Amino acid sequence: MPYWAELWPAGLRLAEALPDVREQRVVELGCGLGVPSLVAAAQGADVTATDWAPEAIELLETNAARNGVVVNTEVRDWRKPWQERFDLALAADVLYERRNVKPLLARLAELAPVALIGLAGRPYESTFLHQLGASEQHVAPNVIRLSAVEA
Repeated sequence: MPYWAELWPAGLRLAEALPDVREQRVVELGCGLGVPSLVAAAQGADVTATDWAPEAIELLETNAARNGVVVNTEVRDWRKPWQERFDLALAADVLYERRNVKPLLARLAELAPVALIGLAGRPYESTFLHQLGASEQHVAPNVIRLSAVEA
């Protein structure tokens, strides 16, 4: 089964930890099944969910329609820069490889002033947290909040 097709605990925890995002612009990086995106959209956020796998995006679009919510979707590699800005960035369980640490820091810094990250206990999460220094705040078990992220 592809990674995106698994209902990962980090995504569920992130969805549960979402604050009120009504009327905010939210982006989810590496959304997979997109549970945090669906929850944010149900709250009334303007959500853009991204994943590199077209199949993940197709399933998310189907699930959004079935749940009566609107989620903007893009097939996109989150490791590559883009210019759009959001109020909040989300990512859950995206640090499978060391090579993803720096791109994630860069995307978070350019996309939004605040980010919520669902951690899954992957080996490279410690590298990510170390590079953040003390700028993260735990908001729920395995969910951190980053403010004014610097790459």
